Amino acid sequence: MNETAFDEPLFASLKPGLLSFCYRMLGSMDDADDAVQETSIRVWQSGSTFRQESSFKTWVYRIASNICLDKLRQSKRRALPIDLFDPAAAIVEPRDTRPDASWIWPSPDFGGNPEDRLVRKDTLQLCFIALLQTLPPRQRAVLILKDVFEWSSKQIADTLAMSPAAVNSALQRARETMDRTQLRSDELSRMDAQPDPQLLSRYVEAFERFDIAALVALFHEEGCMLMPPFEMWIRGKDDLSAFYSLTRWHCEGSRFVPVTVNGGYPALAQYMPGKENDSLVPWGIHVIETKEDRILHVQNFINAELFSRFGLPERLDR
Repeated sequence: MNETAFDEPLFASLKPGLLSFCYRMLGSMDDADDAVQETSIRVWQSGSTFRQESSFKTWVYRIASNICLDKLRQSKRRALPIDLFDPAAAIVEPRDTRPDASWIWPSPDFGGNPEDRLVRKDTLQLCFIALLQTLPPRQRAVLILKDVFEWSSKQIADTLAMSPAAVNSALQRARETMDRTQLRSDELSRMDAQPDPQLLSRYVEAFERFDIAALVALFHEEGCMLMPPFEMWIRGKDDLSAFYSLTRWHCEGSRFVPVTVNGGYPALAQYMPGKENDSLVPWGIHVIETKEDRILHVQNFINAELFSRFGLPERLDR
């Protein structure tokens, strides 16, 4: 082992950036965590192969990129339900689901690395993550490193074992694909940058009282709600009202805890009544996107495992 190659403090300083890179590549923090952990193991095991012909950072990202590319060769594209299915034609309780590996999931913050704070937050929006997943893996890596991390073409070429000319060609194709790809979720990029805190407060109040009329009144006429891992999603005030009425038994008595997702975007963690009458248990994380002081889109990510990742309590007292 080349002791100078595995600089543990230096690797630790790179970890937030690696996580944010791998998350954008893979669309899941579970997969990103696994990729960074595997990167750290390979860096430690392969220290003797580091010849200092490139920087330690470039070498580490080369390993992480190869791990991500290998993972993507073995997996299908992650997406959001709104990009795969039409809105529900009939309002029934949602039943059909897909495995967690089918969906894009929100991420917590990546840590306090000063360099990571400079990375554009708009490239952590869920709609942008969904758009990235439409790119071929190598083009995706090139675009992230160039347009998000603002690396030079030479540094990207060294990282991905490509020529600078090949990097520029891949970047051009990736940008063209991003420009012409039309996803429903991409329409949300024209939302308000941040939801109005008062609107969020009204949403919490209406939901916790389960006042369906007050809740639905907060939405645009064509407002919608999706619920990964369920394939079903709802669009329009009438269908939202019918859906909330149908699922009242499940959600009535819920409480919210504020949380932030994907680079500091405000969200709400929903705890629902559990089997034990004295506690509330994790259910879903609501990411609420707004336009002109109305709710355009609620993404309710139903995955109790997200709560521990976000540092949220396992249960709440009633």
